[in-house]
Amino acid sequence: MAILSVRKYGDPGLRRRARPVDEVTPEVRTMIVNMTDTMYDEVGIGLAAPQVGISLRLIVLADEDGRDVQALLNPAIIEQGGEVTAEEGCLSIPGVFAPVARAAWVKVEARDVDGQPVAITARGLRARVLQHEIDHLDGVLFIDRVDPMTRDRIKRKIKKEGLREDASRHAFAL
Repeated sequence: MAILSVRKYGDPGLRRRARPVDEVTPEVRTMIVNMTDTMYDEVGIGLAAPQVGISLRLIVLADEDGRDVQALLNPAIIEQGGEVTAEEGCLSIPGVFAPVARAAWVKVEARDVDGQPVAITARGLRARVLQHEIDHLDGVLFIDRVDPMTRDRIKRKIKKEGLREDASRHAFAL
């Protein structure tokens, strides 16, 4: 349908808590299609509505093969456990990657595109993507979850060099 503009680090919309989705309207369905197209265009496997300037608790994520897309409305982590550290990137902070500690597994409750309740228990990459995208709904970026020294280094680099506009097309980012 339409490719949306991904908001970049520094955009105040990325730091706001998104509003709940009250009902699945035709507009929400169109947003889901547009977000999915944008996610694929940006070569990502997850995208949160605030990343495209929509202040709603809505995410789209692809499966681990990058194929089947699932839209989740008002997702919330209700259980989690373990810890694993892995490198993350973000479509809103292109060209920046850092190790982030996340829960090894999560259980998420949400509504699907038809407004029906869904529960997902995920491990590995899918658990990481869910946590990353749900963070966006709360105004949290992955660099907020790295150690202070790494975060300061990243911020200095961004201030000095800016963000690479083409970086998301060359490396894995959420």
